[in-house]
Amino acid sequence: MKGTWLAMLRGYVWVKLIGGEAEKFLNAVMNERITLWNISFSPKGELTFGVSIPDFFRLRPLLRHNGSRTRILSRHGLPFRLARLSRRKTFAGGILFFIIALFLLSTMVWNVRIEGNSAIPEEKILLAAKAEGIFPYQWSFRMQNAATISQRLSLLLPEAAWVGVDKKGTSITITVIDSIKPDKKPLEGPRDLVAKTDAVITRIIAENGRPKVERNDRVRKGDVLISGILGDAVHNKAVVSKGKVMGLVWHEYRIASPLTTKTKNLTGVYQERNYLLIGNRALQISGYRGQDYEGSQTYTSIKRAQLWKRVLPFGTMKEHESEVVEIEKKLTPAEAKDAGLAQARAELLTKCGKEATIKAENILHEHTENGKVLLTVLFEVEQSIEVERPIG
Repeated sequence: MKGTWLAMLRGYVWVKLIGGEAEKFLNAVMNERITLWNISFSPKGELTFGVSIPDFFRLRPLLRHNGSRTRILSRHGLPFRLARLSRRKTFAGGILFFIIALFLLSTMVWNVRIEGNSAIPEEKILLAAKAEGIFPYQWSFRMQNAATISQRLSLLLPEAAWVGVDKKGTSITITVIDSIKPDKKPLEGPRDLVAKTDAVITRIIAENGRPKVERNDRVRKGDVLISGILGDAVHNKAVVSKGKVMGLVWHEYRIASPLTTKTKNLTGVYQERNYLLIGNRALQISGYRGQDYEGSQTYTSIKRAQLWKRVLPFGTMKEHESEVVEIEKKLTPAEAKDAGLAQARAELLTKCGKEATIKAENILHEHTENGKVLLTVLFEVEQSIEVERPIG
């Protein structure tokens, strides 16, 4: 029974039997069904055993009948510990105060966090939560249940599609998900679609309005492509014309491509320096014996210390400096020409839109001068040529 929680709760003692006959005493104990444990005899023949406090008091008539007495060797269990604490009232009071204070502090809200990718300002959410009794240092038992608080916060935040409240320990997490609203389309007035440049029509798709041109027609800048006027001269109606008109447009480019190019490459050699940040000052703590490079590029990373969400005025900074060498490459006139044309094509397609395609290119003039290949190129590009124009 020794060491069990029941024995520790009831309390027990180690006892030595003095005088009398040990065998006669044990037989009497067994007849009374009193529980003893770890019964043993010392080298001097003295009987020792363990017994619970209630059973210890039941031994008195048996001891008297056997002409024996007992000596308590040690006391164990909760009753004796409480007795010792009762003699140290200040210590016992401190423990009791600590337990009460710990319980009270655990029933308070210490942190309120906002989660969710919401466009609603965090200050507005915290104000709404405070109105419903959710704020730091609030007693948990004064709050309503999470489902009720979620419903009331949804009423206070109409921009949110869903508001969730989750309490874990002394922290409360409020998750806000915005409602998806359709984009407001601006009001559109009657309009025509006109040509924004001179072109030859290759394709026309009229979703709304009346087409005024056909495929292979040549148009000039400002000509009406899709009219927003439906009907005749007497009976007509102005609408918002919509559609897509593709046409061939000619662009003349002058290209100067150098015969020598210079590029910067990393050698793989680098060095690092570490700093300790205190306020706006940086104190170097490593990387003193660095070498100087003729060319280099430096990347800096800063880590600030944080306490919860508050950024503290100290941290660390690391500089990574890599050696860079400049490599000069000489191109043949053909290579310089190809490089210049490739760059011109990329710039032209970016300028003309994602639907544009180059149909043809014609080199009008080419010569080499001052280390550059000079080109004059005429590009034929199929691109969107419509632009809106309101009907006056």
